[in-house]
Amino acid sequence: MIKEFKEFITKGNVLDLAIAVVMGAAFGKIVSSLVENIITPLVGIILGGINVSSLTIKVGNAVLKYGIFVQAVIDFLIISFAIFMFMKVANSLIRKKQETEEEVLEAVPASEQYLKEIRDLLQKNARQDETS
Repeated sequence: MIKEFKEFITKGNVLDLAIAVVMGAAFGKIVSSLVENIITPLVGIILGGINVSSLTIKVGNAVLKYGIFVQAVIDFLIISFAIFMFMKVANSLIRKKQETEEEVLEAVPASEQYLKEIRDLLQKNARQDETS
């Protein structure tokens, strides 16, 4: 059982997932800081300093703090837009890199390209043999 657990935990998928979670948390802090410290104050200036988070309604003895909810929705929209813009820039850079790689591949003779593909497949198979 311990051996199986060790194999499970050392598989690439589990490690990749763990790395993705840590990177996601770090990226989340960056985005939150961008929204809280840069974008939200600018939006506040544009809207004339309106602070919706303090809006409340009193119903009997209960106080409904709907302003905090509205602020959370606004923050979500701002964060979503910031991530969208980031991904848009990242995707354009990736496309440029792929186009450059394709241009380089076109410059390489077909026989060399086939040899490189064979080498890559052999390396991939060797890695799979090591993990199984």
